[in-house]
Amino acid sequence: MIEQASIYLTAMVLGIMLFFSFIIAPVVFTTLDEDNARKFIRRIFPFYYNVNLGISLIVLLTFIFLSNLGFDFYLILAISLLFAISNYLLMPLINRYRDEGQDKKFKYSHFISVVINFIQMIFLVLLLV
Repeated sequence: MIEQASIYLTAMVLGIMLFFSFIIAPVVFTTLDEDNARKFIRRIFPFYYNVNLGISLIVLLTFIFLSNLGFDFYLILAISLLFAISNYLLMPLINRYRDEGQDKKFKYSHFISVVINFIQMIFLVLLLV
């Protein structure tokens, strides 16, 4: 039962990520002007990262509880760490670079965040197959 719950939670994280990436973000940037889109994104991203971090940590704990410390454990550990890094290190840098008009650094750090997000989705798919 606990193992089944970890599968559902893993699928939930992937679903949240896909919904955010392919529905929320495009709608925000095509509906709101740049200033309001920026405000909205800056408010929602911490929730996005923290909810996914929380759920992935629960999955990580279930792996520990079940003594499942194989490849899947390290995938969910990496996913969790990447959520924390993205929220607490990368997002403040991205915001600072944007605010200071450092476009090259902003684009690079934003690209890194997109790559991290994509890697996490691949890891989640690997966990589910």
